[in-house]
Amino acid sequence: MTASSTASELIASSHEVAERLAKVDYYADADLATAIFLALRLGKPLLLEGEAGVGKTEVAKAIARILDTQLIRLQCYEGLDVHTALYEWDYSRQLLHVRLLEAAGAAIDVDDVESGLFRRQFLLARPLLRSLEAARKGDTPAVLLIDELDRADEEFEAFLLELLSDFQVSIPELGTVRAEVRPIVVLTSNRTREVRDALRRRCLYQWIEYPDADKEFRILRAKVPEAGERLTRQIVAFVEELRRGDLYKRPGVAESLDWALALHVLDAQELTLDNVNRTLGALLKYQDDLELVRSNKLEELMETSAV
Repeated sequence: MTASSTASELIASSHEVAERLAKVDYYADADLATAIFLALRLGKPLLLEGEAGVGKTEVAKAIARILDTQLIRLQCYEGLDVHTALYEWDYSRQLLHVRLLEAAGAAIDVDDVESGLFRRQFLLARPLLRSLEAARKGDTPAVLLIDELDRADEEFEAFLLELLSDFQVSIPELGTVRAEVRPIVVLTSNRTREVRDALRRRCLYQWIEYPDADKEFRILRAKVPEAGERLTRQIVAFVEELRRGDLYKRPGVAESLDWALALHVLDAQELTLDNVNRTLGALLKYQDDLELVRSNKLEELMETSAV
């Protein structure tokens, strides 16, 4: 039985994956739907790469929704260590336990106290350990999202190799913890550094591009229906043309959604030079990009988006 056989039995094909994702407002193309299906069927981690804001994190959230299972997220950052990601001992509760024993006035055996301090009740499970313990046999596995892996150090990435191979960890005071049901693992990377080959070999891989105009229109209509169809089409056309420019950071779907919400809050029915100028900071997040667009391209972009 594969690691995620319970999940794979619930979905029969990549076409069904795409259909079920669409029902939770995630529109996956055939390649991505196939990669998700194979990850479920084979029980292998899925590594997603692409520009920031293209919807990599949303893939894991959508998988959890269509399987009606728990999403456990580990947000990576520089300096992330194993204990923060895996487990820590609850020192405050351990100290309280010792003080209660002292207050009881009973004879204290040091060895008994020490062994008692390192029981499971004093262990704080962090995302990786929680994902191993999240499901029992017969249950749908949890979805473990290891988000922005490229921001973590290479030492942490090396630790993940063993975890993703065996789905077990050793806790010196307690022994080995093994997953009864392996979690469905989704890793994301914005490629601020290259993920090493050893980890890539353990994963299925998918690159996620910016959506085409039709897909982005469907996403915006699903997520921000109050913006109106005409305004949404103008937003999509404007953003699509903007991404062709020489920007430091091209806007992703997340920024398109923010912009649509901002324009709706201002009661915009269509794009105008005034409301675009006032809200462009919802779409572009660097001053150089803002100055470039406002000084050279804004009128041209407005003409392109006039639908």
